[in-house]
Amino acid sequence: MKISQILDKIDERQLFVPAFQREYVWKRQHAKDLVSSLIQDYPTGTMLTWETNYPPELKGSHKYDERQGAVKLILDGQQRITTLYMLMTGNIPPYYKKHEILVDIRNLYVNVETLALEYYKITVMENDPLWVNITDIFQAKIRYRDVIQKLELKLDGERVEREKSDLIDDNFRAIEKIKDRDFQEQIIPPKASLKEAIDIFYIVNASGVNLTDAELALAQISGYWPEARDLFKKKLVELEKHGFVFKLDFIVYVLLGILHNMGSKLDKLHSQDNKEHIKAAWKRLDEDVLDYVFNVLKSQAYIDHTKEVNSVYAFVPIIVYAYNKGPKKLSQLEIKKVIKWFYYSQIRQRYVSQLQQKLDKDIGIVAKDENPFDKLLSIIAAERPLEISKDEFVGVGISHALWGLMNFYFKSKGAICFTTGINIRKNMGKKYELEWDHIFPYSLLKLEGYNRNNRVKYSLAQEITNRAILTQLANRKKSNHLAEGYLEDTSIEFPDALEKQCIPQDKELWKMENFELFLEKRRILLAKELNEFLNNITETNYASLDMDIVEMILSGENSQVEFKTTLRYDMRENKVNKKLEEVVLKTLAAFSNGQGGTLVMGITDELEVIGLENDLKTLTSGTKDEFELHLRNLVNHAYGIEFATNNLTVSFPEVNEVEICVCDIKQGLRPLYTEVTDKNGNKSKKFYVRSGNSSQEIDITEAAQYINQRF
Repeated sequence: MKISQILDKIDERQLFVPAFQREYVWKRQHAKDLVSSLIQDYPTGTMLTWETNYPPELKGSHKYDERQGAVKLILDGQQRITTLYMLMTGNIPPYYKKHEILVDIRNLYVNVETLALEYYKITVMENDPLWVNITDIFQAKIRYRDVIQKLELKLDGERVEREKSDLIDDNFRAIEKIKDRDFQEQIIPPKASLKEAIDIFYIVNASGVNLTDAELALAQISGYWPEARDLFKKKLVELEKHGFVFKLDFIVYVLLGILHNMGSKLDKLHSQDNKEHIKAAWKRLDEDVLDYVFNVLKSQAYIDHTKEVNSVYAFVPIIVYAYNKGPKKLSQLEIKKVIKWFYYSQIRQRYVSQLQQKLDKDIGIVAKDENPFDKLLSIIAAERPLEISKDEFVGVGISHALWGLMNFYFKSKGAICFTTGINIRKNMGKKYELEWDHIFPYSLLKLEGYNRNNRVKYSLAQEITNRAILTQLANRKKSNHLAEGYLEDTSIEFPDALEKQCIPQDKELWKMENFELFLEKRRILLAKELNEFLNNITETNYASLDMDIVEMILSGENSQVEFKTTLRYDMRENKVNKKLEEVVLKTLAAFSNGQGGTLVMGITDELEVIGLENDLKTLTSGTKDEFELHLRNLVNHAYGIEFATNNLTVSFPEVNEVEICVCDIKQGLRPLYTEVTDKNGNKSKKFYVRSGNSSQEIDITEAAQYINQRF
């Protein structure tokens, strides 16, 4: 279909976008790249359409009438098509409202001599006829001759060189030809169901800004509950007014946690069976639970804005916990335990990586444990020390979670702005908004060598221990005053203000020559007070935790844990590979010859749980019993029945409803030798031991010595 035809069909209400589609998310750079590709006649992707007599709700004001018969929907390519519509017509397409265009990509200018693309810059373009609004070219509001005339006016009537004139003419034609470019169309069969159509959309969505798992889940939810997206967005707008800013993904994870007690497998939300459960859950979330949780956190955890938070996904287990309590609210003790865990989840960066797996673990505990936040804190403590050391502040900037904790702590003490005396909680009026000021002004520190030319010194100048929280008005007034005088004035005007923001009181430290000593003293003070603050929130009963299989996977390979994708199926060659079985036997022997360990099969190198399906399809019956029998036969043949019976335990736990194989190997009482075959078919016996996170061969000389010591 030609691009001009696509735009005409949109205007003629023959081509629609379904309501479950996400908003327009392209940025200006995406628009420039697309136009550049079209001008140069490069490939630009395809559009995916679905013609159906039973369309879902449509974006925009148009309501489907069955008398229309089949209508065509754009499923993939709508970001590109929307971009072209806006640039070629100058208007927003009828399936969007103005507020749904997060970035307006119109007002794109092209240099008709060089074909450079830029958004309007008055200083560059105002008096240069070569810069033309590309929409005016598409709309024929400006033509090649108009540009030539303007250029000749600037030349006092002198004619433009023929070569330059021809180049501008060619470039105009190249731009005008874009509307006649063919846009390849891929078509979903009309017989497809709505769910199938959305699934196909996800599979082919390989260009542009790809869908996340959460966006796909939201598309499926919107497919069977058309009002969902607008209802969720309305609530997010309401929360944003109070400082809690989230994307739609966040709501999807909350619903998954409530309905299915997990943080992964978002496809659980795809089925229409969820519809009534989601509607009921959302009603409670919208009318009560979300407001309640965020009011508790604002009033008792001192969180005024999500920009103070390292990961908003730490709110998800708290929301699930509050939801599961039904009409009963959290007790004061429960609130304190929640807050203490939340603070540590931030500074120990619980959700910075492996979000879904960690939410799985944490929501599972929240759903079934009597004291979940004690246990959740125990998990963090098992991974990293809870106590904050002074060295953690060195070179750390305001993007670090410790800065958020400092904010919460200062607010808990009733800290005030050093100049206005206003409390640093969220304030009214633009000029009283909070800013993060350098105590020792950066403009003065630069003169002392603390600039970008010295990375270490620059990081010290930006360190959070050189920051205080002021209102915007105070920060402008303070300007680049020396710390010595500024802090002295503050101590007179507001005697306890410095103490409430943990500023060392020794005035000698306020002098420029003592800047680094000031930082060191404040690090010590902050570490001491923040640790006391966290410890005094409430007591925690730290449970001794057995590491479950999910935690083992998340922790990665080590001297006692190894992962294998398969037992015998070669994923690259798509066939059985006996050499892979040798590698598994080598690993079992290495663990036995060392301190024992665990081999897990069904896990990729990227720690993705794929299960045993690939191996099972190589077996006659394709069952886990046959898999275990085959494995034990290999072990019996290699190391004997006694070892297979007494030293090897095989189990098949499930992770996210996917079955894997776990082999626990005891420390052996005698050395094991592994028979290996080289590429020429020659066989030899080798001795392997575990070294770090790999199984390594020991040569004959070392092996004898090792065996004497070990056995």
